[in-house]
Amino acid sequence: MFNSCYTALVPLLPLFSFILLIAFGLRLPGKWAGYIGSVLTGIAAVAAYYTAWTYFSLPLEADGTRPAVEILSWEWLRFTPLLAIRLGIYVDALSAMMWVVITTVSLMVHIYSLGYMAGEKGFARYFAFLGLFSFSMLGLVVAPNIFQTYIFWELVGVSSYLLIGFYYTKPEAVSASKKAFIVTRFADLGFLIGILILSYFTGTFDFQTICGSAQDAAGVGGALFAPALQASFLGLSALSWAMLLIFMGCAGKSALFPLHIWLPDAMEGPTPVSALIHAATMVVAGVFLVARLFPVYALMTPGVLEVIAYVAAFTSLYAAVVACVQTDIKRVLAFSTISQIGFMMVALGVSGYGGHAGEGYTASLFHLFTHAFFKALLFLCAGAIIHTVHSNEMKAMGGLRRYMPVTHLCFLVGCLAIAGIPPFSGFFSKDGILAAAFAFNPCMGILMTAIAGLTAFYMFRLYCRIFHGPYSGDTAAAKAEHAEAEHHTPHEAPAVMTAPLVFLAVLSLLTGFIPFGDFLSSDGLPHAFPLQTAVAVCSVLTALAGIGIALYAYGRGPRPAFQRMAEQPNAFLRAAKNRFYIDRFYLFITHRLIFQGISTALAWFDRHVIDGVVFGSGKLTEKIARKIRFIQSGQLQTYALILLLGVLCLIGLVLYL
Repeated sequence: MFNSCYTALVPLLPLFSFILLIAFGLRLPGKWAGYIGSVLTGIAAVAAYYTAWTYFSLPLEADGTRPAVEILSWEWLRFTPLLAIRLGIYVDALSAMMWVVITTVSLMVHIYSLGYMAGEKGFARYFAFLGLFSFSMLGLVVAPNIFQTYIFWELVGVSSYLLIGFYYTKPEAVSASKKAFIVTRFADLGFLIGILILSYFTGTFDFQTICGSAQDAAGVGGALFAPALQASFLGLSALSWAMLLIFMGCAGKSALFPLHIWLPDAMEGPTPVSALIHAATMVVAGVFLVARLFPVYALMTPGVLEVIAYVAAFTSLYAAVVACVQTDIKRVLAFSTISQIGFMMVALGVSGYGGHAGEGYTASLFHLFTHAFFKALLFLCAGAIIHTVHSNEMKAMGGLRRYMPVTHLCFLVGCLAIAGIPPFSGFFSKDGILAAAFAFNPCMGILMTAIAGLTAFYMFRLYCRIFHGPYSGDTAAAKAEHAEAEHHTPHEAPAVMTAPLVFLAVLSLLTGFIPFGDFLSSDGLPHAFPLQTAVAVCSVLTALAGIGIALYAYGRGPRPAFQRMAEQPNAFLRAAKNRFYIDRFYLFITHRLIFQGISTALAWFDRHVIDGVVFGSGKLTEKIARKIRFIQSGQLQTYALILLLGVLCLIGLVLYL
């Protein structure tokens, strides 16, 4: 059975790390702040693994499902006899899987950062913020109710703001952190309104009650959801509005279109932060929440689930096209993350509830699981590359396979995994997503297969530009530039950085063989995850075509035709390089319409009307006071005269009446 002590250690140890390093980090010598943070995260990871092992070893229920266990539960606030907020730890298959993902990636990032962040100003602060983020994400995924989820949801946002803006002396980092904070806060406003609508009509925040009622209703409706289904606004039920608004929060956190604009700019933070927050954990929080509330989406509001599928499919296509023309390696990976999150959301959107219909649900979370490892691997490899060439731009790279053999091999493993080449893990999870998409709608299946081909192309374009062709530092221009300085030769990252890369590469190779459907499914029953030959062959051939085009175009450096196309792009490529001007559109809305238009008019009204009334009343009062101030002069003769005049007036008034 579960032991609440070791289970509680999983989120509390990162919190203790944050408190300890914030309080005493500056007094610790050398890398002790990193060692303390890494050791505490390692213990939390062991406790998370043991919790997951214990949970999946529990005997099944009579109906064949896995039991859910709620521990350390206590009541915090009570609003009505039925509506209360409880805090605690809720362990089921979904939260156990997420704990494994979060702690594994967090531990690898901690170890890697010992080398990557060595010598950085704010070393202890960096590890303290990592601890806060890990605590926030771990608390989010084990929340027993949606209100606790919201509390930790906002803590994750604060953590991302602190980590993205770690280099607070750089204006770009400050702007990126503010952008991430503002965009996600806007989305979280919709999330909060959705929570309030859902709790108002259902009378509960509890996940078990909400999802259990949806399962018992079997898609027909039940007592809990009847009021929310009967109330309507603009043709949609209150329940549909609530679930749409909750998805709005998910879209903001998971960077779905049109709330994706914060993620590429968030690359201004340290590269290990990108691996932790923007590749493996934070951005999948939206996927997690849709999966947590999946019975409600699938059985009560299937129309909302279709909206999720179409929004996610468009996001995935948009991000893949933009990634094909980026030159900053971290931004290529950022748009790749947006595209892969779209894959996960599409799988949830096209999925049904239970049995074969729920294959998309299992495939989505399987892809979340595998993607966490190979995307963290790719980001950490990018960090090792940036660490040695001191640039994010592809033009500063090329031919690095000779200088960085370990990083080269690990990056190649990550590229093969994300491209969906067997036997790497991404092949198995992506195959399930494509199979679910074809079952939903052949057009959706074809679209997602094409996006998978684009993924293979832009990832191997990135791989070739980094590791193949001539090294940019060996050119005559580069040698002339470094003639007066010591010539810099790229080198492999230290062992403390390469060890996490090798570990994640092994996971990227092996995790695809896990029988994931035996552990996690939409209805809790074991679900077979068969390989669909036709879909698999089609996806692999498409991926190989994308890889082949990339190798032909960039295998020995950019071919002249592709180089000319890149230097003189047509209108479409120019638009893709500029992210189809979405950011400029937001700037136009905010700066031209809101700041210069509406805000300017409001500022004029505030200065001339509001301030005019306030200041005018003050000046009028001052003038009146100056006229009557002789009444309070302090002279006894004046007071006696006023008293005499007052008495005479009263006598005259009495005689007159």
